[in-house]
Amino acid sequence: MNHFLRYWLPLIAYCLILFLQSSSESPADLPAIEHVDKVLHAGAYGLLGILFYRAYRSRWPNASGWTMANASLLSAAFYGLSDEIHQYFVPGRSADPWDWLADTTGAMLGVVAYHALMYYQFRKASARPN
Repeated sequence: MNHFLRYWLPLIAYCLILFLQSSSESPADLPAIEHVDKVLHAGAYGLLGILFYRAYRSRWPNASGWTMANASLLSAAFYGLSDEIHQYFVPGRSADPWDWLADTTGAMLGVVAYHALMYYQFRKASARPN
């Protein structure tokens, strides 16, 4: 149960938060900065990519880093796609392929950053003398 609470519950809770946010009729008021919504999409899905990576890595610790990275990126990208399709049916919202591209780009950046961190930590631990 501790494993679920530590790795899977944050992922599930964050997916629920994203779903609820995209279910509102109108998005939050954003600053009048061009493309700020795309930056917010990228940041939100960067975190989602990291949460997928953590959860998958906890379940399959012997899988390669690239397998984890690809599975995490695909999962976050498909969630972003499903979120855009969901928004199509929400009054006052629309599906935007550019938002999905920002979601996927953010997920990629988050996954690559987390993968690099895991690689660095592994190399650092391997370099320690016994």
